[in-house]
Amino acid sequence: MKRASSSYLAWLAGAFTSSATESGSLSGPEDLVLGYATGYDAAQIAPFVRSLRAVFDGPVALVVDDRPDVTRLLAEHGVEAVHLASQPGWEPHPVMARFAAYCSLLERWPNAVDVLLTDVRDVIFQAEPFGPPPRRLEVFVENEGGRLGDHAFNMKHLSALVGDEMVATLAHKPCICVGTVIGPRDEIIRFCKTLLMLAAIPRSEVGGAFGADQAACNLAVHLGLVKAEVRPNFGRVATLGMTPGSELKVQNGLVFNPDGSVSAIVHQHDRHPALDRAMHERWGHDHRHCQRIQPRSAADRGRKLKQSLMRRLPEWR
Repeated sequence: MKRASSSYLAWLAGAFTSSATESGSLSGPEDLVLGYATGYDAAQIAPFVRSLRAVFDGPVALVVDDRPDVTRLLAEHGVEAVHLASQPGWEPHPVMARFAAYCSLLERWPNAVDVLLTDVRDVIFQAEPFGPPPRRLEVFVENEGGRLGDHAFNMKHLSALVGDEMVATLAHKPCICVGTVIGPRDEIIRFCKTLLMLAAIPRSEVGGAFGADQAACNLAVHLGLVKAEVRPNFGRVATLGMTPGSELKVQNGLVFNPDGSVSAIVHQHDRHPALDRAMHERWGHDHRHCQRIQPRSAADRGRKLKQSLMRRLPEWR
């Protein structure tokens, strides 16, 4: 029998057995917030950290680069800075690598009760994220009333992961955003490992690419590989990337949803310049204002071209 082999699987085996160079521990049962923020400086992380600490005093750990400005910011707000040991050789995009890091970290926090996995750069908090406590794993719709079949980004990466025939069976399902996921610790670990293994199906340069995380999340939930409650937009989480800016407003420093409600977690606020400016003014005014889209360098363009070519080459398995 031919042995299964790929760069992705080799990386995953190493990631599951690696450990963080720094991590904290919980003295008792507590809720925990985890984020993956490599490649960011303090200016890009500050709104997340400051808004979270305004509403939540429990343990928070961010996987970050070893930078003095980031170290100072996190220490000032009692946030654990986690630096991962680098692995030689091939690596997936950080959007996939983060789920292996979360698995490793959660093994070190066995007393964690509920866990929030969240994006960092485009997330701010307006209320306690764990109220009310999730009964089970919760995932969140990013386009109220929309379907996967109407969303080109999701369809593109789903097709790359499992093929057009499989994707056609899911086109009528809602779009789930992988950027915010909350639930009991053990269910979060199962969710992370399921996504990582689903991404091993295609060639490494597909399963390890940007967008594979979103595709694997929708597959895992809609195929019932993990048990999750699909929560509507504008509840615990407001995901604003597909919401018309005219339907949103800021008042007294809070972002109000189209129905007038206020969500505890606001995701993708930076898709709307007016909201982005308002949140920067409240939470990051002493730092430069970071635009969402940065100009690409020649190295970035070369790297993207290489990744595109690699996705088209066969991989011996």
